Amino acid sequence: MMLRPLLLSASLAALAGCATVPPPEPVPVAPVAEAPATPAATAASEHERLFNLFKRSDEESLKRNPLNAIFRGDLRYADRFGDNISDAYYAGERAAAEADLAELATVNRDVLNDTDKLAYDVFEYSTRDTLRGLQPDLLALTAPRPMNHFFGFHTFYPTFASGQGAAPFKTVADYDNNLKRHREFAVYLDRAVERFREGAASGVVETKMTVRNMIEQLDTQVKQPVAESTYYGPIKAFPDTVPAADRARLTAEYRAVIADQLYPALTRLRDYLKADYLPKARDGFGIMYMTGGDKLYRYLVQSTTTLPLTPEEIHQTGLDEVARITAEMEKVKTAVGFKGTLGQFFNHLRTDPKYKTKTREALTQRYYDIGKIVDAKLPAYFSTMPRAKLEIRPYPEFREKFEAGGSYEQGSPDGSRPGVFYFNAYDLPSRTSPGITTLYLHEGSPGHHFQISLAQENEALPPFMRYGGNTAYVEGWALYAETLGYEMGVFEDPIQRFGTLSDEMLRAMRLVVDTGIHSKGWTREQAIEYMLSHSDMGKTDATAEVERYIAIPSQALAYKTGALTIQRLRKKAEAELGEKFDIRDFHAQVLMTGALPLAILEKKIDTWIAAKK
Repeated sequence: MMLRPLLLSASLAALAGCATVPPPEPVPVAPVAEAPATPAATAASEHERLFNLFKRSDEESLKRNPLNAIFRGDLRYADRFGDNISDAYYAGERAAAEADLAELATVNRDVLNDTDKLAYDVFEYSTRDTLRGLQPDLLALTAPRPMNHFFGFHTFYPTFASGQGAAPFKTVADYDNNLKRHREFAVYLDRAVERFREGAASGVVETKMTVRNMIEQLDTQVKQPVAESTYYGPIKAFPDTVPAADRARLTAEYRAVIADQLYPALTRLRDYLKADYLPKARDGFGIMYMTGGDKLYRYLVQSTTTLPLTPEEIHQTGLDEVARITAEMEKVKTAVGFKGTLGQFFNHLRTDPKYKTKTREALTQRYYDIGKIVDAKLPAYFSTMPRAKLEIRPYPEFREKFEAGGSYEQGSPDGSRPGVFYFNAYDLPSRTSPGITTLYLHEGSPGHHFQISLAQENEALPPFMRYGGNTAYVEGWALYAETLGYEMGVFEDPIQRFGTLSDEMLRAMRLVVDTGIHSKGWTREQAIEYMLSHSDMGKTDATAEVERYIAIPSQALAYKTGALTIQRLRKKAEAELGEKFDIRDFHAQVLMTGALPLAILEKKIDTWIAAKK
């Protein structure tokens, strides 16, 4: 899973999944006067107009969404948290998308070179989907749910501002800017309460399970003594560049803003959720049980996958993939000489102490060791390596209980801040080791770290292609990257090979379970049992996965959908190019123009194949 900066608001990002897809129904755009005929238009002049549009659009977006700028190392707006939640904010985002599409329509696409046409198409695709998500009918289903236990500023922001996240703490100004953001964050939390009130009145509500989890998350934060709070982290690690004369003032101000503004706002949110919202939250786990849920889920499926798929089609694909992978698992079970059933083999892997890791430190070292082995093999598969380094860390303990097994947080474009692969060390007795090689390939190299870093380090791309993305491509690439382990020889150990089949099974089960919950009415317990009976997952992991799907409908569909597309395109290229096929060249074609919607990626690969022929 990729931890990206929160694009727009938490609710809108959950809605759109940072995705780019043609709208399922027409999106109204302000009428545009037809551009005057420009017979003298050239590729160069239209390129300049196109990239001026990209630059202007990006600059205006950074002003509206200042945290995104900080992730890039751009500190011009670092004294702002941003609005992210008000009606005025959504109206501004909608107006910006309409203006961008109107200006794009005046650019003569026909005279652009192939690379610029690609940029044109991706920008149009992305902006139209953003605009669709901002239409009143969908916004009414997302804005009143500003956060849940898996996605929201209430868990993102503490890490961001901890001194261990993207926010810098090198100067006095950095510390003062963080104080200003804290005050705006407290305002955001109170506005979130008002959004939840709107949803409670309209029937657009979260599940009781999700609300209970949020209450526990907030409770954990406010119970920390101020001096042990994540928000207090920067005070514990003043750099030499902060003079001693400023340290006493900053220490006092941080204590005051945490105790007098952040904790009270977090407490108000917790108390509202506990006393008022929880009784009104829905019992049904699927979004189908929420007012407007069926409509929203069908949109989300297409937006997340970037393909015109239905929940029914995806459910069947999942069932087919589960059957195929089960047959491969049977082969491994036979190869290791296990005499029982596959279900008994799952239980053996869950319970045998030799598949457990006893300490966080030991698990960290195992990931370090895997990283060294994989990194030595990468030059044979990739012509360009990221400048940004990759760090390996366990999740901070305050957030690990509700996190996935692992995730990636991007570094800075200039390589000065490393990318981070987080792994989960919560409840180690329930976690097993067969899948750790696969997890590194997915979250680290050559998965998210390569894809995200190579895009944002490519200064020839317009900003929205360097920093934007869609879940199907981003997670599809990371799942495809896992399969490279076979060629690299890192799955020669049959248990690690079974581990990668287990991870592939997880992504296949997601197609079944996500659609089962949100379009077929599956219960939480039913979904957990399905995952336990078809894999060697421990119950803690299966529970966290299912609760994630409940919280963010459709996001889990992207992985397998994207990977199947990239795998199919590679097979197509290998078949058509024969000896001319170069794996390094293929990977460059997939990676070096950012996260493309899958239909646009396929068109690009087809063009490349034709040129190579």
